[in-house]
Amino acid sequence: MDKSSRYLSNFPSLVNYSAWAVNHIHFLIIRIMVLTNCKLVLLKMNLYVQGQSPAPKIREYFYYIDHQGQLFLDDIKIKNFVTSYKDKKFLQFFFKRIRINNTERYQEEFPFISPCGREINYIRCDDVPIVFTHLIEESLSDISKIKKSKYPATNFLSYAGSSLSVPFSPRKLCMLPKSGRIYHPAPRSVGRVGLIKSSLAIEISSGFRYDKKSDENSPPSVFFHQGIEYDLDNEILKYLPNDSVPESENTL
Repeated sequence: MDKSSRYLSNFPSLVNYSAWAVNHIHFLIIRIMVLTNCKLVLLKMNLYVQGQSPAPKIREYFYYIDHQGQLFLDDIKIKNFVTSYKDKKFLQFFFKRIRINNTERYQEEFPFISPCGREINYIRCDDVPIVFTHLIEESLSDISKIKKSKYPATNFLSYAGSSLSVPFSPRKLCMLPKSGRIYHPAPRSVGRVGLIKSSLAIEISSGFRYDKKSDENSPPSVFFHQGIEYDLDNEILKYLPNDSVPESENTL
């Protein structure tokens, strides 16, 4: 039997070996993926325990705020409206105390805290901790007063289940073209920046106008609201992180 005939006679076994090799490699890849995911889960589980006490009479809890402004326990698996905190008194108490985490504990994983006596609530966010959910407007009869004021005194952006609010300053709005998200000044203690909830952002987005000379990466330069044209200063950009792309999605 010549070499070619011998090779052809072994061809079925070579095919079977190749199939076995492919299946074996596929199995190894799946096993590695499973082990990696298990490792990540274990790392998160070992990061903290809800209600842990690192020191006498000190308790620590861990929370998550999504891009709709909803508050959850961080380790809850399903995060939706049903599992979010909705009690307005609790939300007001919690959000009123949010500040930047300077405790030297969990600063990277949970950049914000909401202290309550001997209890420390650590917070991580999809974007920023303050999410404005409603624009509370009251029309003023004297439009000249609006034009002269820094912001319409009767217009407010609310958050924390509408239990807290800040004056609405139209000229301080800033929309990022890359993500489509709109930001507005928030209290200094939480980093000066608040996010406009997606449903509210869609409502007001039609008021933005771009400079004809600007490129596609530049934010809008003008905002129309209640019949008034506001020149946007976009100063809030300097307070936004360079990688201000939310972890859940890049759009509204």
